[in-house]
Amino acid sequence: MTAKRTGVAVTRRTLLASSLAYAGAAICLPHSARAAGFVSANARPRVAAVGTGSRWSQKATGIDGPWGSAPDMQKYGDYVAVCDADSGRVQRAAELVTGWTGTRPATYADYRAILDRSDVDMVHISTPDHWHARIAIESMLAGKDVYCEKPMTLTIAEGQEICDVCKKTGRVVQIGTQQRSEEQFIRAVALIRAGRLGKMKKATCSIGGAPTSPALPVVAAPSELDWNLWQGPVPEMEYRYLAGDNGETQSWSRCHYEFRWWYEYSGGKLTDWGAHHVDIATWGLGRTETGPERIEPLLVRHPVEFRDGMPLDAAHYNTATEFRIRATFADGVEIEIRHDGDNGILFEGTEGRIFVNRGRLTGAPVEELKTNPLPAGAMEEVYGNRPLSDHFRNFFESATDRRDPVSDVYSHHRALSTCHLAGISARLNRPLTWDPEKQQIVGDPRAQSMISRDYRKGFEIERG
Repeated sequence: MTAKRTGVAVTRRTLLASSLAYAGAAICLPHSARAAGFVSANARPRVAAVGTGSRWSQKATGIDGPWGSAPDMQKYGDYVAVCDADSGRVQRAAELVTGWTGTRPATYADYRAILDRSDVDMVHISTPDHWHARIAIESMLAGKDVYCEKPMTLTIAEGQEICDVCKKTGRVVQIGTQQRSEEQFIRAVALIRAGRLGKMKKATCSIGGAPTSPALPVVAAPSELDWNLWQGPVPEMEYRYLAGDNGETQSWSRCHYEFRWWYEYSGGKLTDWGAHHVDIATWGLGRTETGPERIEPLLVRHPVEFRDGMPLDAAHYNTATEFRIRATFADGVEIEIRHDGDNGILFEGTEGRIFVNRGRLTGAPVEELKTNPLPAGAMEEVYGNRPLSDHFRNFFESATDRRDPVSDVYSHHRALSTCHLAGISARLNRPLTWDPEKQQIVGDPRAQSMISRDYRKGFEIERG
């Protein structure tokens, strides 16, 4: 495949040749010597960052904040390249890496220049959601292991392909649903597996609602942003921006951070926080190899008018602001996703219930642990029969051992499919019937068409 940008044919190899002309210096030790492990200084894997927004590091966005996954990632591997469609962000990212490693990484606008580099072992994807699948698939095909921030995909079909490619290539891919490595969530799942709640009936995921926006005017994109490249695979839209007292970017826009509230680039809260809490609900209920059979929109409110599942207003945020959506499995067990309530997951069984979020784990079965503790090794068994660790160490250990990490693509795909189905149901405002074995929506051609998408010409997935 040949991609076209600004009228010039661009292949991966020509990108590599042109990019190396301005790339910073990078460590280039033999591949076999560095990919074997991560404990010794000479065996640390080499990582390329694709997307250097606030999920990668707030400091790369110009905010002096502590958030971001890059500081944790660099404990175990060395960034040798950073890539972003925003030149200001990529240069700030390079400065951060230089401070960590003492060596300036290579810098790129287009990630395809990274894929042929033999000195890159892993790709760390922190782009907006609509880029995740393409970069992950092409990275695996190029022989790289992948850490991909959640949600893994923009569509169900992308998840199906990621699972297929991961299986065929044998690459190790960790999804950034870090709650799977947090002790209280692991203990909650261990309680369920130990039967402390009895037979499971329901998990309620309270994930918060999405914001609205004023009407956003069409303006010229900033000079440091390649707006065409940032959009990539999705249909081309005009750049919209309005400065104001809103969020970390102090603006409303179609771009940095605020992309979450546009169906063109994201699933809204249903795949933002839904990717976290529905993931834990699916894990806890033991449904990581199947899916619900019926999805019902009990309540849905959008900030703009929709027709046949598509927003009719290009000037305002368009993802669902309020919702209650019920997903029911073949045996009657339910996952409910809602905008209200205390952020977290409520698990209910015939013998008790527990509530878990990032701050606490509560409920009678938790209190009973004081006199009736879990069996030895119960939490380690939940964690893939290995000692509990942080999410990044789990990824690097899995890459060394060549085994699936705790948040593998297959189980996350099943959980995220429920989120995507909830989004399709919300956009169409009607119930859906899902065949979890065939992974198809039954009896609704329009809804079935929404499990995939066409890629914009020039940004199709390169499959070899």
